[in-house]
Amino acid sequence: METVAFGGGCFWCTEAVFLQLNGVISVTSGYAGGTTERPTYEEVCTGKTGHAEVIKVEYDPSVISFRKLLEVFFSAYDPTTPNRQGADVGTQYRSMILYASDAERREAEQCLAELTAAQKFEKPIVTEIKPLAAFYPAEAYHRNFYAQNPEETYSRAVIAPKLEKTRRDHRELLKGEG
Repeated sequence: METVAFGGGCFWCTEAVFLQLNGVISVTSGYAGGTTERPTYEEVCTGKTGHAEVIKVEYDPSVISFRKLLEVFFSAYDPTTPNRQGADVGTQYRSMILYASDAERREAEQCLAELTAAQKFEKPIVTEIKPLAAFYPAEAYHRNFYAQNPEETYSRAVIAPKLEKTRRDHRELLKGEG
């Protein structure tokens, strides 16, 4: 089993996307990349802790490669908007890859270079690539949000379209499909 953390805006969205992937063992919403120990959601929202909303993904590399996780990550949101995703604004919504191994770091850097060279996005990619130092799980009410609240306005308006895009673009990676 391997671990990586991704910050791609609101962790409710990225959690829901990665939970549908075959080979993903667990996804935990939380906070990383800052200086405050054991921050709360309210503290992270102030922008003063330095943390971003991230998901910690535990995956089986014999089932899904790190490269495939990166492909899903970069297709699930806009990695060119600094400190925001849609209506969510602040440093806590920045784009990040927090790697757990040197191999993940090299693969993330190579993927970013390839996407940049191919001009996959109209604007420059602003994704940070840093080591995963500390991860703090989010409060329980944030975890598995979409599955617990599929009819909420945010779930229907923001999360559901990202899930549909992932299902359309990465069908071969989905649980029960591959």
